[in-house]
Amino acid sequence: RGIEQIKHYTKIIESVKNIVMSRETMEYDVVIVGGGPSGLSTAIKLKQLDPNLNVCLLEKASEIGAHILSGNVFETRALDELIPNWKDLNSPIKTKVSNEKFLFLGKTKSLSWPTWLLPAVQQNHKNYIISLANLCRWLAEQAESLGVEIFPGFPANEILYNDDGSVKGVATQDMGIDKEGNKKDSFEPGIELIGKVTVFAEGCRGHLGKKLIEKFDLSKGKDPQQYGIGFKEIWEIDEKNHEEGLVMHTAGWPLDNNTYGGSFLYHAENKQIFLGYVIGLDYKNPHLSPFDEFQRFKTHPAIKKIIEGGKRISYGARALIEGGLQSLPKMFMPGALLIGCDAGTLNMPKIKGSHTAMKSGMIAAETINYHLKDGDNLSLYEKLFKESWIYKELHKARNVKPSFSWGLILGIIFTGIDQILFRGKLPFTLKHKHSDHETLKPANEMPKIDYPKPDNVITFDKTSSVYLTGTNHTDNQPVHLQLKDSNLPISYTLDKFDEPAQRYCPAGVYEIQKENDHNKFVINSQNCIHCKTCDIKEPSQNINWVTPEGGGGPKYGNM
Repeated sequence: RGIEQIKHYTKIIESVKNIVMSRETMEYDVVIVGGGPSGLSTAIKLKQLDPNLNVCLLEKASEIGAHILSGNVFETRALDELIPNWKDLNSPIKTKVSNEKFLFLGKTKSLSWPTWLLPAVQQNHKNYIISLANLCRWLAEQAESLGVEIFPGFPANEILYNDDGSVKGVATQDMGIDKEGNKKDSFEPGIELIGKVTVFAEGCRGHLGKKLIEKFDLSKGKDPQQYGIGFKEIWEIDEKNHEEGLVMHTAGWPLDNNTYGGSFLYHAENKQIFLGYVIGLDYKNPHLSPFDEFQRFKTHPAIKKIIEGGKRISYGARALIEGGLQSLPKMFMPGALLIGCDAGTLNMPKIKGSHTAMKSGMIAAETINYHLKDGDNLSLYEKLFKESWIYKELHKARNVKPSFSWGLILGIIFTGIDQILFRGKLPFTLKHKHSDHETLKPANEMPKIDYPKPDNVITFDKTSSVYLTGTNHTDNQPVHLQLKDSNLPISYTLDKFDEPAQRYCPAGVYEIQKENDHNKFVINSQNCIHCKTCDIKEPSQNINWVTPEGGGGPKYGNM
């Protein structure tokens, strides 16, 4: 029996060797993981600084922009530095903000807050309403025109290391593996991409960035990271309800005073509005469904009157990283840099992270240029970062998010004092005390929430919403939502928290089904829209999100 086991494991080892040995290797000066604003800005800046650098960029989506989702009111500051003549290059930045509104919502009433009383950080009169997905597509064109090699549909699945422990590069995922881990006829081995420097720019809760933070202890001495989940729908509305250039935000209903969140409603071109909601993932009630809170928000008279008679044409959801300066990890390690929302550079009170992500990428390019030419250590990144406007901006914003742990009203009052009276220069820094997965209370201690059924006119269910995302995953591939303990959802999480994955997932991936009078935890991984909420909020950190086969996931168009 022992001999048979040895033979069995020998075959497995040989199979692994064959896969590794058959991988193609490609060498570059710089390998960039992620085709969002930070990764693309890194690539463009690198080629501007040295046109002879060999730079490649990997993107897990089927095309650049297909996984990009953001509100998005865009501040051009970083783009002005990166491509000063962007207005002459047919960029998709067209709709300038012309008017602003801020509403406090009660259950049926609303109170308009004078915009001149808003902190400067929340004013948008110099900004633009854009599709970030389309901006990334345009940035990719600029990068390719400079000679950057872009590979969409190739998710970086594995970090490669040198013998001394430094990052060597990444390997893309093997294609054509079935659910049992066997090779299909369509099998193709992954590719090893070796870089003198590797830049990780995967966006919020990057699955490789998460590993790097743990391996190199990058969050030592930092506060726990904070997250939110953001929803977005695009509506085509009646012309009489449309005011191109209008930016509107709300706070209050339907959330209670102890749950952080708020909405955005941006009037874009072509009679379209970008309608969305953000809820902090530090919420306490396991019965809360962020998706259903968003749907319920649309029934408020102040919102319903705008979209009534219109048509919903797009839907999406994505986690946001909100911890700010206190939670920002060290962003350099031997052989690699961690940038943008992979690290956490979003400015929460501004509700913006695109311009800061771009700037972090530009600083990464400057650091790499010095490193390759003069031999400077990659730790130079932190020095350049702290000397830049991005650090000053995040430092001014640092106290806003933690103040909302006191509740909506106190958080708003404190933010006014901090941002208006002291301009973000209070002589202390508030702390984030808990990770988001630690905040749920037991289900039997919290009130249940009765959500109304969707009317399929203003409100919708998850199934019809996911359909609008264009999400697709290849059949018969390994499940990319991995359980560390397959028994835990039923043996612990269902009993204590009523299995909140059923509700916090915005795509209906997780279900509890009855099978022979026994509860069964079902993962509908084909529905996954790559928001990463499960990886963040699961109370036991039992769910690990990894990349599915290349090109899988949503296919966002104008998001």
